[in-house]
Amino acid sequence: MFHGVGGIGKTTLSRKFEAALASADQRPAQWGEPTWTQRILPVRIDLARSAGTSFEDLVLTIRAALSTLGRPLPAFDVALRRYWEHQHPGEPLEEYLHRGGLASRFGKAMSQQMQSAMADVAQTLLLPGTVGTAIGQVTGSLVRALRERRQTVRALAGCTRLADLLEADPDVEALSFYPHLLAWELAHLPAGKRLTPVILLDTFEDVGDRTHRDLERLIQRVVWLMPNAFFVITGRSRLQWADPALQGQLDYTGPAAWPGLAATPASVVPAARAAGVAERPPGRQVLVGDFSPEDCDDYLARRLSHNRQPLISAEVRQVITGRSHGLPLYLDLSVLRFLEIRRTREPAPADFDHDFAALIARTLSDLTPDERHVLRSISLLDAFDLALATATATAGLPHEAPAQRLIERPFIRENAFGLWPYHLHGLIRSTLRSADDATDDRWTDRDWQQAAERALSALGTQWAAAEGTGRDRMLLVGCLRQGLPLARDFRLDLGWLADAAWAYVSDSVWEPIAPPARAGSTRQAQTAADALVELLAALARRQHEHRSVTAARLTAVTGTGLLPADLHEMATYYLAKAHRDLGDSAASRRGMQLVASGGGRLAPAARRGLAHLARLAGDFPTAYDTARTLGWAGRQHRVEGDILWPHGDMDRAAAAYTAARDQAEQHGVAGERATSQAQRALVVAFTDPATADDELHLAEQLLTGLNLRATRLTVQIAALVRDAGTPLGLEAARSLRAETHDAGITAAQAVLELALAFHHAVLGEQEESDAVIDRLHELAGSGDCAYYADIAHFMTVRSLSQPSTTRWLDSQDAVRDRWHALVMERRRHLGPLR
Repeated sequence: MFHGVGGIGKTTLSRKFEAALASADQRPAQWGEPTWTQRILPVRIDLARSAGTSFEDLVLTIRAALSTLGRPLPAFDVALRRYWEHQHPGEPLEEYLHRGGLASRFGKAMSQQMQSAMADVAQTLLLPGTVGTAIGQVTGSLVRALRERRQTVRALAGCTRLADLLEADPDVEALSFYPHLLAWELAHLPAGKRLTPVILLDTFEDVGDRTHRDLERLIQRVVWLMPNAFFVITGRSRLQWADPALQGQLDYTGPAAWPGLAATPASVVPAARAAGVAERPPGRQVLVGDFSPEDCDDYLARRLSHNRQPLISAEVRQVITGRSHGLPLYLDLSVLRFLEIRRTREPAPADFDHDFAALIARTLSDLTPDERHVLRSISLLDAFDLALATATATAGLPHEAPAQRLIERPFIRENAFGLWPYHLHGLIRSTLRSADDATDDRWTDRDWQQAAERALSALGTQWAAAEGTGRDRMLLVGCLRQGLPLARDFRLDLGWLADAAWAYVSDSVWEPIAPPARAGSTRQAQTAADALVELLAALARRQHEHRSVTAARLTAVTGTGLLPADLHEMATYYLAKAHRDLGDSAASRRGMQLVASGGGRLAPAARRGLAHLARLAGDFPTAYDTARTLGWAGRQHRVEGDILWPHGDMDRAAAAYTAARDQAEQHGVAGERATSQAQRALVVAFTDPATADDELHLAEQLLTGLNLRATRLTVQIAALVRDAGTPLGLEAARSLRAETHDAGITAAQAVLELALAFHHAVLGEQEESDAVIDRLHELAGSGDCAYYADIAHFMTVRSLSQPSTTRWLDSQDAVRDRWHALVMERRRHLGPLR
C-alpha cells in the first residue's frame, strides 16, 4: 500500500510500476536489476470515480489481462458466463468488452477463450445443441458431474468450491468469490505458462469511506482469494484492514490476517538489533514522501527546457521549490503558471509567491464536513494533539471522532517525540490559510477569528494544566510560540499570554520564541499582542545581538504604550539593563528607579540593578548596603559575590556564589543557577586553577540548553584566568575580545581585560600590562568600571596613574595586597614553567 497526500505522485508511481514491470527498458536504472525469476503480468486498474470503474469491471479486467496466457480458464470462465447471462440478459459480453475498452487494451482473445471453455465443458458432458442456448443446462450438468465425481470432469474436480459457486445465485456477491477460481486456475497452469499477476489498484480513496465499505469489502475479498497474485494499491490513506475494529464491515481483518499492514505505533522506539536475530520484515504500508529541495529543482529544470537548457531560471526555481514543500502537484501548477505568464512577458520570482486554490479542493475532496472543519481549525496551529485539535474545533463539533479520523490522513505528519505529535503538511497549511477558497463550505473572516480564539484558549488551558508536572517549561515555550502569532494575527486579547510571558522570563533560559513576521504587515505595533511579540523577541534575541539593538527595540516597545502596566514594567526593566550593559548608567538608573518605586514583580530585580550600578560606579559601600536588603528575590548572595571579588576577597566571594547557586537550585531557576556557578568558576580560577577545572565543567553543564550570552562569556574568561601565566591563555583571548565587543557588554569587556592584566602580571610583562591598563581607562570613559584599572595597578604593586574615585569596603592598601598576593601565588604555582 502506497499512500500519500493528494498530488504527491501516487498515480504517476503506479503507472511507472506498470511500465517497468511490462518492459525492462522502462525500469529506472536506480531500481537495480529485478530480483525475481518468474514471469510477471502487470494489470493496472484505475478506481477513480471519474474512470467509472465498477466491481464487475475490476474482475473483467483481471480476466482480460490473463488472456495473454493463450488458453481458457474453464473453472472461472464457466462461472463468469453464467453470471453474465443472468445479470446482463441479451447483452453480449464481447460487445461490453469492446465498449469499455478492454478489448482494445487486451485484445479479443478473452471472449474466444471463454467460448472455447464452454464448448469443451459441453463436449465433455456430451450435451447437445449450442452452448449459447444451453448455459443453464451446462452449469447444472457440470455441478451434478462434480458432485458425482465423474471421471469426465476430473480436470475440474480439484477445484472444490466450483460446484458451490455454480449453485449460488449469480449476483455481485457471488462474483466477488470467483477470483478464487482464477487463483486455482493460475496454480494449475503448466510449468511453461506460469506467471504472477501484479495487480495495481490506483485511486483507492474513491472506493468508499469509513461508513460505506461495500465496494471495499468486495475488493478485499478479491485480494484475499488470490494469494498467488501480488497487489499494489495506491491511495490517500493507509489501508485499515489490519484493524480488528473493522470486523463485521470487512471479511478479513486484524494483524493476523494482514501482518504486513499492521501499523507499528510511532511512539514505540525501535529496539537495538541483537546479533543473530532475524530482522523483522518491513511493513507494507509505504508513505509516499515529499520531494527533497534537490528533487524539486531537478524536476523543474527538466520539466521545461530549450536547447537543453532549463527554461525556468534558477531564481524562479528556488522560489517555487521553497513554497512547494516538496509537493509535486504544486510544481506542476507552478509550471502551468510559468507558461501562462511567459505568453506576455518573462516570469519573475515574485510571480510565484503564490498559493493555488486548486490544492484546497484536492485536499478537501474526500473529507466529511466535520473533517473539513477540523482541518481548517488545525491549520491555525504549528502542531497539535487530539485534544488540542478537538478543542480548537469544538464550537462546531461535539465529539473528537472527526479529529481522530483526520490524524490518520497522509497530510497529517506524526513526530512521536514532539511536544505535540501531529502537524499539518506545510503547503496544505499555508494554502488553507492564504489561498482564495472557492469551496461551498468556505470560512468567513469571522469563522477564522472564532477558531483562533478557541485555539488560543485551548493552548492556555493545556499550559495551565501542565504546571508542576515537570514538563511545564517545555510546554510553556511551545504554547507561547503558537499563541503569540494567533493573538498577533487575529488581534486577540492577551489573556493567559501575559502570565506566560512572566513565566518565560522568570527562568532566564531565553529560548528562541519569536514567531515569523506576518506577511504584508508594517513594523509598527498596533495591538498589545504586537507589542508583546516584539518584547519577548527582543529579550530572546539580546543573547545574540549587540545590546544597542536590544535597547533600540525595547525603546520602541515602551514607546507604543500598548502593553498592560505590568508588562510595560518588564520592558522598562530590561531596557534599563541594556543601558547598563552599554555603559549608559544615567539612563539605566532612571529606569531601575522607576521600576523599583513601582513595587511590582520586578521591583526586587530593579533594586539589584541599582546595587550593580553603584558597584560599577565604584561606590562599593552603597552597593553592599543595598545588597544586604535584597533577599532571594533580589539575588542577594550573587550581588554580594559581585561586590567581594573585585576586593580580591575570593574565598568569601566563592562562598556567596555557592549560596546563590544552591538557592537558585532550590527555587528551580535554571538561568540564575548557571550564572552563579559561572561567577564561582571565575573567582576560583584566580586562586586554584586545578579546582577551577571542575567548576568550569559544572558551569558548562548547567548552561546546556540555555541562551545566556553574558554567562557564557564569563565561563570563557574564567578559563583564561585559569590558564594565566601560560601560552594557552592568549590563543583564545583575541577571538574573545571580538565577541565581547560584538555583544556590547561593557562589563564583560572590562573583566576580559582584567584577566589579561592578571596574565601579564604573572609573567612580569610590563609593556603588555600598560597596554591593558590603557584599554581599561578607555572602557571607563563614562565613569563606570574605573576600579578595574585600579586593580590592574594593584596586581603589580604600582602607583595609580591617576586619582581613583573608587570607594572600597576596606582600605585601598588591603585590596592592593590581596590582588598582589594572588599574582605571587600564581607565580609560585607555575614555578619553573613560568
